[in-house]
Amino acid sequence: MESLQGNFLISTAKMPDPRFREKLIFMCGHTEEGAIGLVVNNPLPDVRLDEILKSADIPVPAFELPPVYLGGPVEMGSGFILYTAEYNAPNQMQVSATVCLSSDPVILQDIARNTGPCKYLFLLGYAGWGAGQLEKELTDNGWLTLPAEDDVIFNTPDSIKWKVAAQKFGIDITTYGDVVGNA
Repeated sequence: MESLQGNFLISTAKMPDPRFREKLIFMCGHTEEGAIGLVVNNPLPDVRLDEILKSADIPVPAFELPPVYLGGPVEMGSGFILYTAEYNAPNQMQVSATVCLSSDPVILQDIARNTGPCKYLFLLGYAGWGAGQLEKELTDNGWLTLPAEDDVIFNTPDSIKWKVAAQKFGIDITTYGDVVGNA
């Protein structure tokens, strides 16, 4: 199977894991050994970025900060920053031509100084799959894969990202799971 890095996984009605129902995942890595992705439409109502900055001894800016997201059920105590590639950070991973990933706290310092990336999401945890696990879920029609679009990740309201991602490709995801199958 070709690498899904830089693509979206859109959960379908056939997704058996309730943690991923109506979720949109941006795939950050995918090899024969496994895969890693970040849920980009799951803001955490009880966690605020200003609290995370305070706990890291980073001065909290006067401007409003975006929500913190639950990136997935693995290592939920670890923070990740998904951001637009116009910003360069130490130890960043270039996920696609326009999106990077890092966990370097220097980025949080730059965000607080308003010198960080133009667009970003701060996420706790990630979604991970072992060898063959994601491929099985794809065969079982739990996911739809589509090329990712930055506009959906960074500019679309969280409540509709899942639907908008599918609609960009002419798919009504709310009924899609009722008609999929394997030929």
